[in-house]
Amino acid sequence: MLSQNSVNKKPLEVLNIFSVKGIQMQTFHLTWLTFFFCFFGWFGIAPLMKIVKEDLGLTKGQIGNIIIASVSATIFARLIIGRLCDTLGPRLTYTGLLVLGSLPVMGIGLAHSYESFLLFRLAIGVIGASFVITQYHTSVMFAPHIKGTANAVAGGWGNLGGGITNMVMPLIFAAFVGAGYTNPTAWRLAMVVPGAVLLLMAFLYYRYTQDTPAGNYNETKRLAQNQPQGSFWTAASDYRTWILFLAYGACFGIEITFDNVAALYFSENFQCNLATAGLLAGVFGFMNLFARAIGGIVADKVGKTFGLKGKGWLLAALLLLEGIGIVLFAQTGSLALAVVAMLVFAFFLKMANGATYAIVPFVDARNIGSVAGIVGAGGNLGGVLAGFLFKSEEITYTQAFFYIGVAVAGIGLLTSLVRFDKKQRKITQIVEETALA
Repeated sequence: MLSQNSVNKKPLEVLNIFSVKGIQMQTFHLTWLTFFFCFFGWFGIAPLMKIVKEDLGLTKGQIGNIIIASVSATIFARLIIGRLCDTLGPRLTYTGLLVLGSLPVMGIGLAHSYESFLLFRLAIGVIGASFVITQYHTSVMFAPHIKGTANAVAGGWGNLGGGITNMVMPLIFAAFVGAGYTNPTAWRLAMVVPGAVLLLMAFLYYRYTQDTPAGNYNETKRLAQNQPQGSFWTAASDYRTWILFLAYGACFGIEITFDNVAALYFSENFQCNLATAGLLAGVFGFMNLFARAIGGIVADKVGKTFGLKGKGWLLAALLLLEGIGIVLFAQTGSLALAVVAMLVFAFFLKMANGATYAIVPFVDARNIGSVAGIVGAGGNLGGVLAGFLFKSEEITYTQAFFYIGVAVAGIGLLTSLVRFDKKQRKITQIVEETALA
C-alpha cells in the first residue's frame, strides 16, 4: 500500500476525477471500478436469459422467480454489509464479499434445472451489497460539501456496469460459440469470465485501498472508547432513513428490475435479436456515465442554498418525473418511441439515485454504513416487488411498467412531505467533527 507520509490524511475538499494521487482518489477510482465489475457478476446472466430459457425450458413464472431471486438476497446482504462497514471497515468487507461472490458466479454453469439455477441466482444476489461499500467508502474519503457529488459519480460510474454488461456478455457468449461450443455450453463458460474478474478485483481492493484517509480501522483505533459509535438501531429509528428506503426502491429498485428484463422485453415485444436487445438495454445502463452524477452535483448545489430541505424537494421532483416517464414508456407502441421514453425516464431515475445518496451521509453521521445499508436494501426491495409484477401470468410486461410508474410517482409525492432538515445544525456539526477526526 502506498505510504501516507506525504499524503493528506483528511477527507478531500475537491473531487478531481482525473487524479489518482493520494489514497482518497486511489480508493475512489478502485471502489467505483470494483462496483462496475460487480455488475458483470450480478447481472451477467440477464442478457443471456433467452438462451437459458430455451436450454432449461423456463416458463414466464419461473423467469419471474429468477428475477426476484437476483435482487431479494441483496436486501439482507446490504443490511449486514452496511453494519460491517461501520465495524470491520470497507476494505476487508469488500475483499471478503468479492471472494465469496465470485463462487456462485462461476458455479452457475453447473445448474441444469430450474431449481438449481434459481439457487445460484439467489446466491449471486449477495454481490449487489457491493454498492453500500462503494457509497460508504466514498463518503469517508470526501468533505461534507462534496459527498453528494462524489457518491453520485462513484455510484453512477459503477452502475454503468449494468449497461455495459448487457452489451458485453452477449459478445463473450458469441466468442465461445465462435470457438465451437454449443449454446448450452457457451453461456456456462461465459459466466466464468466475470467470476474470475471479481477475484482479481478482490486482490486489488485489499492491496491498494484503506478504510479512511488516516488509515485502516485497526490502525486508527476507530472503535476506541474515546470515539463512541452509535448502532444500527439508532440509524433505523430515524424515519428519514425509511423515507429514503422507499425513495431508493422507487429509483434504483426499478433500475435493477429494468436491467433484468429490458433485453427480454425488447426481444419479445419488438422482435429484436439478442445483440440488438442487449444493446438497447445497455443504453439504459450507459446513462449512468453522467445522469447519476448530475443528480449528485445538482443536489449538492441545492443543498448549499436550501439545505437538506432543498435536497428532499429535488428528490421528490425527480421521482415524480421518473414515474410519469415510466407510464409514457408503457404506452408506446413502437420501438423508436419506446427507446425515447426509456431515455427520458432513465435520466430522472438515475438523477434520483444520485440525489438520494446526497442525503444519506447526513442522516446519521456516526452510522453512515448502517443508513447506507438500509437505504440500499430499499432499492432491492423495490426490485423484488416490481419483480412480482413481471412474474404474474395475468399481467403483461406493458401493464407492469404502467403500475410501476404510478407507484413511483406516488412515492415522489410522499417524499415531498418529509422534513429532511430535522436537526440540521446537529447533523452538520457531527459531520464536520467526523471529517476532522
